[in-house]
Amino acid sequence: MGQVDFVLLWVDGSDLAWLEEKKQYDPRVTDAASCAARYRDWDNLQYWFRGVEQFAPWVNRIFFVTWGHTPKWLNTAHPKLQIVKHTDFIPAQYLPTYNSNTIELNLHRIPELSEQFVLFNDDMFLIRPCEEWDFFEDGLPRDEFVLNAIVPSSAMPIIGHTNVNNTGIINQYFKKEEVFRKYRGKIYNSAYGKNLIRTVMLSRWSSFVGFRNPHLPLSHLKSTFSTLWELEPEKLDATCGNRFRQFNDLNHWLMRYWNLCSGKFIPRSSSFGKLFNASSDNQAAVDYIRNQKGHMVCINDGMETFDFDQAKAEMIEAMESILPEKSSFEL
Repeated sequence: MGQVDFVLLWVDGSDLAWLEEKKQYDPRVTDAASCAARYRDWDNLQYWFRGVEQFAPWVNRIFFVTWGHTPKWLNTAHPKLQIVKHTDFIPAQYLPTYNSNTIELNLHRIPELSEQFVLFNDDMFLIRPCEEWDFFEDGLPRDEFVLNAIVPSSAMPIIGHTNVNNTGIINQYFKKEEVFRKYRGKIYNSAYGKNLIRTVMLSRWSSFVGFRNPHLPLSHLKSTFSTLWELEPEKLDATCGNRFRQFNDLNHWLMRYWNLCSGKFIPRSSSFGKLFNASSDNQAAVDYIRNQKGHMVCINDGMETFDFDQAKAEMIEAMESILPEKSSFEL
């Protein structure tokens, strides 16, 4: 088992310097991904660090990726923590960027990042003890190979196009019939539970029509990023040249799909974690966290209108119930 690093992406949407810089560029994007809700503060990042210390103490290093700001309470001198600014690893021609795809597609350029790393957004938390082999086994990512039909969404149209773009590249390099023949045991695997139905129903198509994206912390191989940059430099460069998300974008799911179709993964249960969309009724999410029903959870802040302060208080109370003690990452 090689060393496993965690990568955490974070932005302080209240930073006046960041806001001033952002105002200088016209996003010309109406997609939900660019709305202000993406940046409002849930005041719960400390529970990410508590969860890592409590439930994954084996992690090698944590790379905290930021525009330049850090939480005031963060112990930046922690021996396992490395603050990484966008200017530290993203090529200068792509900066400044407000496109999360640009940030994620260049992660392999972070100095000293391990070959095996887990990518977290700041709305994804560990809520139960995990082991290294829950994320990597025999040097391969733990993941699920589940097909899914790509369905455009009027609320978030860009992500649908991004999925199509990713899948188009996969179909360019992989023949579905051959992938299914070589990795049948990994594809038709009981670990995926009822999600197997999706794959069975879509298996008749001659090409890949899309993949299910769990929207949870994702295990990556740094070498896969390098491979795709060697094979598709123009398309990746075009994405990174977009300061805000655009319809021609690719994203890091492409690297995930590449690993799946290359057989570079070990099946993991689809119930390992769960996504919840914050709403007016968060009882299911609160119960999931309090009772530690899975190993990790994502609390997604989407476009639904709800009482933000109430939802925020509910989530903090739930996290506090399982992680009440300060971690060594907090001052």
